[in-house]
Amino acid sequence: MKTFHIIITGLCLATAVSCSQQKNAAEEGGNAVIENIMSRRSIRSYKDCSVGRDTLQTILECGINAPNGMNKQSWEVRVVDNPDVMNKIISLMEDGNPEAKPGMVKGCFRDAPVMIFIANDPSYDCSPIDCGLLSENIMLSGWSLGVGSVCLGSPIRFLKNAPEALKVLDFSEGYTPIICIGMGYPAESPEAKPRDFSKVRFVE
Repeated sequence: MKTFHIIITGLCLATAVSCSQQKNAAEEGGNAVIENIMSRRSIRSYKDCSVGRDTLQTILECGINAPNGMNKQSWEVRVVDNPDVMNKIISLMEDGNPEAKPGMVKGCFRDAPVMIFIANDPSYDCSPIDCGLLSENIMLSGWSLGVGSVCLGSPIRFLKNAPEALKVLDFSEGYTPIICIGMGYPAESPEAKPRDFSKVRFVE
C-alpha cells in the first residue's frame, strides 16, 4: 500500500510539473487562440471586395463544428454573398417594414459583402445556445483568416415582418431567424471597448 501511495504521489507531482511547463511555454511563446479572441473587434466598415467561397467554406466548417446539445445541430445557416440577392432581400424587407425610416433597413447591414443568417429550432429549448456557439466559431475563425465580422440584431427584427424575404432565405419549416452576421475584409481598426470583470466571480 505504501508503494502505491508513493507511485500516486509521484504521478501527481509529475502532472503538476508538466502542467506548469505547458503553461510557461504557452505564456512565453504566445497563444494564437487567445490572441485571436482578444484581438477580435466588431467591424462596421468593410472594403469593397468579396470573400472567396473557399475561405467562407473553411469558416462555415469551423462554425458547424461548434459544441451543441446532444449533437442535434439545431441550426440552419444561409449565406448571401451575391449582391443582387442581397439587394432583393433588402427590398423585400423594406416592403415589409414601411414604418422604417428611408435607408434604415439597408443601413443595418453595414454594407458587409457577406451576410450569414442563422435560424434556430424553437422546438429545442437549448437551440439558441447552440446557435450562439455556432456564431462565435464563425466570427473567431473568420478573424483568424483576416475576415472581420459584426453580429447584427436589427435585420432579425425586420425579417419578422418580411415573409417574402424569408422565402428567399428558404429556411426549413419551423426554423426561426435568430442571428445575423455581417462579414468582409475590414476597412477599420477599432479600439477595444472596456470590459467589466467585476461581473465575474469565483464562488468560494
